[in-house]
Amino acid sequence: MIHQHPLAYLLGIEGIALLRAFNGEHDRAFVEARLDEIRRLLDDPSLAHGVDVERVEVVDGYRSWAPTYDEGANAAFDFEAPVLAEILDTIPPGVALDAACGTGRHASLLARRGHRPIGVDASPDMLARARARVPEARFARGDLHRLPVRDASVDLVVSGLALTHVPDLGPVLAEFARVLRPGGDLVISDVHPDHVARGSVPPVRDAEGRPGRLVAHGHTVGDHVRAALGAGLEVVRCEEPALPAAPRPDGPPPTDPGPWDVWPWSLAPLVPDASAAAAAGVPAILLLHHRRPAA
Repeated sequence: MIHQHPLAYLLGIEGIALLRAFNGEHDRAFVEARLDEIRRLLDDPSLAHGVDVERVEVVDGYRSWAPTYDEGANAAFDFEAPVLAEILDTIPPGVALDAACGTGRHASLLARRGHRPIGVDASPDMLARARARVPEARFARGDLHRLPVRDASVDLVVSGLALTHVPDLGPVLAEFARVLRPGGDLVISDVHPDHVARGSVPPVRDAEGRPGRLVAHGHTVGDHVRAALGAGLEVVRCEEPALPAAPRPDGPPPTDPGPWDVWPWSLAPLVPDASAAAAAGVPAILLLHHRRPAA
């Protein structure tokens, strides 16, 4: 069980902003404004109550999320897409595995680029949408730890925004290496660990309306590199697209924290200057390109 309290998030953001000021990024007026704002937050009765939230496993969580997954619900797509496309432009068409394919977003992209996609996912609800979206691809239900794919049978593995749900990267990277042909490529995108630490964990509700957050792990760049090297893969490229600077909203900040389902994104505007300072330059996505050495 997780206890999520709006003040825990807001004071955490204020703390990050103050640490950056302590290191010289902001002046005395900024520090005094943050301290005044903290006093106001502590006195605000609308921020007095938290929510107890269940940790939700992947299959159950994506059953709830599948209907809205592609409807602008995932802002990470905007950070991932340009760098992913740039990497894929360097890889010739072949047999491509979309591992944890979800609704077929990457399988569709691969098909348009001339690849012959195979999609694997643990969620039957997401697979149903993927089959409708990319009828020319082959799809199968499976786990990232036991991919239903033969050894050395694919030229490319793509895994998008999925490994944050995996506690240990080593076995999964070993599976990716197993199915890749010598000289084959692996392209991974994941939610950046700094972003996970700031609350970027998808909210879901069960059939009874109880709040939950998908299980998420903040894997560092080092975690990814060590797992790749341990699987015998070469690191070709690593990118960490940063959050763009958010414009300062006109007028006073809102006073309503909004419903739990839109925390923390509805909370950040309550402290716009602290949020902007805390988020400046923070990576949103981690993208890695690996290669299995040629025989």
